[in-house]
Formats: sequence, structure tokens, C-alpha cells
Amino acid sequence: MASGAVEFLGNFLGYLGPFLFVLALVVFVHEMGHFLVGRLCGVKVEVFSLGFGPRLLSMRDRKGTEWALSAIPLGGYVRFKGDADAASTPDHAALAGMSEADKSDSFPHKSLLQRSAIVAAGPLANFLLAFVIFAATFMLVGRMAIAPIVGNVSPGSAAERAGFVAGDKVISVSGQPVATFDEIVRRVSVAEGELLHFSLERDGRILEVSGTPTIISRKTMLGTDRRPVMGFAASTNPAHLFTRYYGPLEAARTAIGEIAFVIERTGHYISGVIIGREKVDQLSGPTRIAYISGKVAESGIGPLLMLAGILSISIGLINLLPVPMLDGGHLLFYALEAIFGRPLSPRTQEISFRVGFALVIMLMLFSTWNDIIHLTGLAF
Repeated sequence: MASGAVEFLGNFLGYLGPFLFVLALVVFVHEMGHFLVGRLCGVKVEVFSLGFGPRLLSMRDRKGTEWALSAIPLGGYVRFKGDADAASTPDHAALAGMSEADKSDSFPHKSLLQRSAIVAAGPLANFLLAFVIFAATFMLVGRMAIAPIVGNVSPGSAAERAGFVAGDKVISVSGQPVATFDEIVRRVSVAEGELLHFSLERDGRILEVSGTPTIISRKTMLGTDRRPVMGFAASTNPAHLFTRYYGPLEAARTAIGEIAFVIERTGHYISGVIIGREKVDQLSGPTRIAYISGKVAESGIGPLLMLAGILSISIGLINLLPVPMLDGGHLLFYALEAIFGRPLSPRTQEISFRVGFALVIMLMLFSTWNDIIHLTGLAF
């Protein structure tokens, strides 16, 4: 227990640089999405801050926006005119005393469509960042890949029962062509309880085999990973390892597929947690993200950028959850406003934001506790 804690703390400073780079990039792009669409809709932006708490650095631009770097680097915010705080809670007292001129560039006085667009712009900017990172990486750096050739088959596995043998080349999985071994893994990993049909090439002949993946659980840096597997491994022959480069259209299409895969896996995990099928130890806080960032950075800037892309998707998805305080909570309020023809009462909004704040704090505390247990090897 003690040795795990000492080892982690000893390396933590080395992890801070990559972590802050990844987090700052993802948060900046998210908040810039809110900022740009807000400006486009004629809303006055009072504060754009990276981080929370006391200001470390700040400056004011020609339009009166304060650009700030704050002491607690675990997020950021854009505060529009008419907001009471960083979570965009309406400042009802200030709104009541506004003149018509003041209302013209106030966020709460914009149309329902404009407010919705401003709020949705943050998560959408995260998805756009991931798309740019993935597509650029696939074009400029390429992607290490292994040919879709079976190296060995585990005894008693679903693959052995289906008839796989070492040396088989997988051509397609349930009608979807595959060009790399990773594409096989991804297709199988979302096929819980599904009968898969494989087209194989063996000794110049095309064979058709079928099998249902079995579920395994394994420990990773993120916690317990539970996923379907067939039970065959990739070839270890160096001749089957190659770098795959993509043209612009193929890179864009593959980047969209990558985003869709992360969203699908995240949704599958969250639904699994809700119904009790998945463990909650994959819920990670800043400490474990810092650890992972440091480890990934050891492999170079390319993998670190790919991690930033994945984290950007996760931040976008989390912010779309219908929890008051998050962007999804605001969008839920706007949907109710559209249905009922008027905003929720100030009292209802205030209570909702307090509940949302409590939920976010509890999630942060729980994920941090998860980090401590996972990274220091504590057992209770």
C-alpha cells in the first residue's frame, strides 16, 4: 500500500505537464465553442477563464471580456452578461433591473434557439476537436496496424469452438470488411451476446465460421474492463505489422467512425453501470487522468494527442448529461421552456442547480476516491 502511494507521488510531478496540456486543450476548445457562438449571437462575454478560483493572470480585451488564468486548473468557464456564476445560473436580481438597452446583449434575453445554440456549442466543439485530432493524425502520422491474421487460438475459447486456426486471415466480421486486426477487436468488443459470422481465408480458400464471444474482465489503468472476446490473438510476425496512412476523405471517415466507437463504448459502459452489469471503478478523476496522460506521453506527442481526442469526446458527452449545472441540464430546461411556453420559475431553477451542484460534487469525490484506491493499491 505504502510503496504504491510513494511510487505514484514520486512520479506525479512528471505527469502534471502532459495532464495540464491535455486538460487545457480540451477545456479551452469547449469554452471557446460557447464563447464564439455567444459572440455571434450578440451576447456580451464578461469572463473567459481557464481554471476556477483566484486569478493568476488576467487581461481585458476591447469588448470588455476578461481573459483569465485561474488557480484551480480543473476546468474553465465562460460567464455571459446576465449570469450569476460560472455555471450560468441566471442572475434574477440583475435581470429584473435591466434596461432595454442592457437586455440587448444579455444571455437570458436571447431567443430560445440562440441560447440553445450557445449552450450546445461547447460539447459540439469537443467533438470537432476530436475529429480534427483523429483525422490529422491518421493523415500525417499514420496509424500502426497489424494485418487481420490469427496468431494463436486459446484452448476452449469461442474461437476454437468456431473452428479458427492459427494463420487464418479474417476478411469480414458479420458482413463488415476488415483491413486490420484492431477492426476485428472493435467489432467483437461491442458484440455481447451476439452471434458473429466470420469470413476467413485459409490456404487460398474462403471459409465461413460463426461464434458468440465470451465475456472476460481484466484490470487496466482505467479500472476493470469487461468486454466480449473470441479468444484468438494477433499474429506476432513482424511482416504483418505496418503503418497505415489515410487520404483526406478516408481520414475524415475513419475519424467519424472513431468518435462513434468511443460514444458507443461510453454509452454501453454507462448503461451497464446503471443496470449493475459494469463495475464503477472505471469512473476516473483528475488524478488518474494525470497518471494516464503521463504514461501515454512517454510514447510521444501523437498518442498524447489521441488521448486528448478521446478525453474531448468524454467531456462533450458528460456535459450533455441532463444534470442541472451541466450543458445538458440547461438544454433540458430550454426543452421544457419550449414545451410549456415559458421558463421554469426562478425558485425551481435555483433548487435544480443546487441539486445538480451536489450531484457533480459527489461524482468528483467518488471518482477521486476511485483514483486513490486504484493508483495506490489500497484494498478495503
